[in-house]
Amino acid sequence: MTPNFRNIVLTLVLLSCSSFMNAQFLAASDTSESSVKKYQRIINANKEIVDFIEYSLAEKGLPRHLRNLALIESHFNRNITSGAGAVGVWQFMTSHANQYGLSQQNRNDLYKSTKTAVVSLTNLYKKYNNWVTVVAAYNCGEGNIAKAMAAAGSSQYHVFSKFLPLETINHVKKYLNACYATGELPTVLSNYNSSRMNTVFLAGSGSKTHGSNLSETEINAGFNLNIIADELDVEVEKLMSWNPGINEELQSKGESTLYLPTDLMPDFLLRKNKILSRSVKEGIK
Repeated sequence: MTPNFRNIVLTLVLLSCSSFMNAQFLAASDTSESSVKKYQRIINANKEIVDFIEYSLAEKGLPRHLRNLALIESHFNRNITSGAGAVGVWQFMTSHANQYGLSQQNRNDLYKSTKTAVVSLTNLYKKYNNWVTVVAAYNCGEGNIAKAMAAAGSSQYHVFSKFLPLETINHVKKYLNACYATGELPTVLSNYNSSRMNTVFLAGSGSKTHGSNLSETEINAGFNLNIIADELDVEVEKLMSWNPGINEELQSKGESTLYLPTDLMPDFLLRKNKILSRSVKEGIK
């Protein structure tokens, strides 16, 4: 597949699947008026700090919604210290601060800690390519993210998050809720979903969890594996060899990760609606 055609396919799939993926994988867990007002009130009460953080982020090409990370970390309180010993607006642990040359004493310095946070967030994004995973990694560390990805056999947050500490899962939920309150949740989810699709089409390291030539996507129990094989012109036995245990997972959980060779994945995604329609019709017969 040529790069231009690949990009066209990616665009078509993103347009057709965007609303489906937003609903299925990630969403704000608290959209109540009280939650929205709480976050907005904290931002409005710390306008000078927020303005400085947003300027620092924009200066380095980072999205302004990352100001919500400081919001949920500390409520913009530069003098706060957590029970675990994290300090300041960005809640730097000593080890994290030392990694970027921020002294223990300067962790509650708004200027120096923000500049350090910008560098840290930039590096994390280069590694994970989506802000949801970045927020998780900022909270629990890259080591825990690597362990969770290995345990789940996936680089996608909605798949590996169940292997993360509960605190981190809740932290990401708070971030999504804060972004809902600031009207930036669609941007965050679009970034996450674009990253998900890129792992399918570009076959990045995270999408090769079951071999160097396999990519992954999600399906539900409505899909008939025989019809998938028929539409892709592959033998059912071959399909099952790429997806051991998929029948059991579909039956028990109602959904599963589907692994296909990278060159077949675009065909599946383009025919996904047709395959599901055939599956439903044949299931009714």
